[in-house]
Amino acid sequence: MNNKLRKSLTDKALTGVCGGLAEFFGISSFVVRLIFIFTNPVSFWVYVFLAWSIKDEISL
Repeated sequence: MNNKLRKSLTDKALTGVCGGLAEFFGISSFVVRLIFIFTNPVSFWVYVFLAWSIKDEISL
């Protein structure tokens, strides 16, 4: 399994972090967004770090 963590280009609301995490773990992006909402304010800093550090998905 060669699944890499990348920001999603298709499933994005702000930067594609939640969509990328959902694709990586094979779950719904709605669930990932709910997790980020209910674990606020820690999740805010995690989101900012991931948005800054994760590379964009390669478009073909």
